[in-house]
Amino acid sequence: MSDPAKTTVTGGEALAAALAAHGVDVVFGIPGTHNLPIYAHLRGHGIRHFSPRHEQGAGYAADGYARVSGRPGVCLTTTGPGALNAITAAAQAYSDSVPVLFIAPGMPLAHPGHGNGFLHEVKDQTAAMAAVVGHAHRVTGVPEIPAAVAQAFAAMRSGRPRPAYLEVPLDLLDQRAEVTPVAPLPVPAAPPGPERLDRAARVLAGAARPGVIAGGGCRGAAGELRRLAEALGAPVITTANGKGTLPEDHPLSLGAGIHHPSVREFIAECDAVVAVGTELAPSDLWNGPLRFTGPLVRIDIDPHQAVVNALPDVSVIGDAAAALAGLLDRHGGSPAPDAAARAARWRARIREDARREGGPWLPILEAMAAALGRDGVVAGDSTMAAYYGALSNLPAYGPAAFLYPTGLGTLGYGLPAAIGAKLARPGVRVVALHGDGGVMFTVAELAAAAQAGLALPVVVVDNGGYGEIRREMLERGDTPLAVDLGHPDFPGLARSLGCHGVTIEDPERLTAELEEAFRADRPTLLHVREPEGGAG
Repeated sequence: MSDPAKTTVTGGEALAAALAAHGVDVVFGIPGTHNLPIYAHLRGHGIRHFSPRHEQGAGYAADGYARVSGRPGVCLTTTGPGALNAITAAAQAYSDSVPVLFIAPGMPLAHPGHGNGFLHEVKDQTAAMAAVVGHAHRVTGVPEIPAAVAQAFAAMRSGRPRPAYLEVPLDLLDQRAEVTPVAPLPVPAAPPGPERLDRAARVLAGAARPGVIAGGGCRGAAGELRRLAEALGAPVITTANGKGTLPEDHPLSLGAGIHHPSVREFIAECDAVVAVGTELAPSDLWNGPLRFTGPLVRIDIDPHQAVVNALPDVSVIGDAAAALAGLLDRHGGSPAPDAAARAARWRARIREDARREGGPWLPILEAMAAALGRDGVVAGDSTMAAYYGALSNLPAYGPAAFLYPTGLGTLGYGLPAAIGAKLARPGVRVVALHGDGGVMFTVAELAAAAQAGLALPVVVVDNGGYGEIRREMLERGDTPLAVDLGHPDFPGLARSLGCHGVTIEDPERLTAELEEAFRADRPTLLHVREPEGGAG
């Protein structure tokens, strides 16, 4: 007797149906010769498609979509060069723990093991992608596709979020077979061990000067973080990916950026520290590890991460929200009477560091803050204006309000990530923040955003090239080489790609121009030249 749930479909339709069954409403990708049997069925299953101009842009857009929506993003490429164009975006998603599903056709099932020069042939496409994602699988039959999709989504939702890769041999995409749908797999939350929570609570009960470091793994636990910080009277400093998890106008918020000298002094002054959902990574710290003079409690969903970069006195393995709630349930004390004053003192010192470091960009950032309001989202590129400027000087009031390529530090992330964020939350004000060097990596995505009619401001801060690398060369005593890129006509380039383009002569005009850009019928590139003698 046949199973009534089974249907006879092609591999391409089986894949589209499985994505829809997992709540996918938009796919970022570029059609190619080998993935057309998938494209043929996206609309029929209610899946929108966004067409970037490069597969790397598709991957970054899926990343931005995932960070802002809280759901996995999907990047669909063709074989060979298409998949490899997206591999940097996959590596970026891995380094920042972002759930993005990368999908590509692969060589046919019967393809010779040593190759024969097939179009888009790669020696081992699956291995190339597997090297940079958390889960990779190549299916071997059409009936396997629904289960493979369910497994990929379960992998991205289990434990620490990581990107996944699914490869479907191209000869399966038009092949028809009986397929049984597979519903999304239940993924239980990782409950922290009660004994570890008891130990951590005892450590915190004895602390007079507690502190909290919140990373990207805490973004789904904003309420629990705030309540525990208030119960402990503990000031909270966040990493780049944790920025905004505690609103930065909260009395206990010290803002973002754990690399500042005053943050190091704050941590050394604490007699107990809770580090939640953070690697305590060199890419966040910049200047060597922190010195913990009191006990360190680390909360992380990844048991391997709990002993990397700093050994804890107590490690609590599990979901951040559940762990913070468990600590709050066990906390019976009151915050120290001077908790608010202590937080204000450290906030002032950290703000002084931040403003000193971000000085050249403060007028730009203040203008952006005025236009963004409390709900705005900034997608920053790996640019001086973002890591020296916006990270610690542009306020954020909620999780995923600041998207930044921390771990891999790729260039070209900001614009496509902003596109993904805008599609995830169309009613929210989203701004891309770029340098003049990095924007050229993905500037073609202006055309994609224009075609979609996105009211997306793109702020390009122009210092004539790769300013940070120029600075490092000079610091080494080297003569700068290959870092001066001139000053292209960025507004003219934007107009040629279907966008509005504006030159900002005075940063005080930026707020008004941003307001107009938010009302526009297409993206607006806002070109701001750094003052001569600035940070370079």
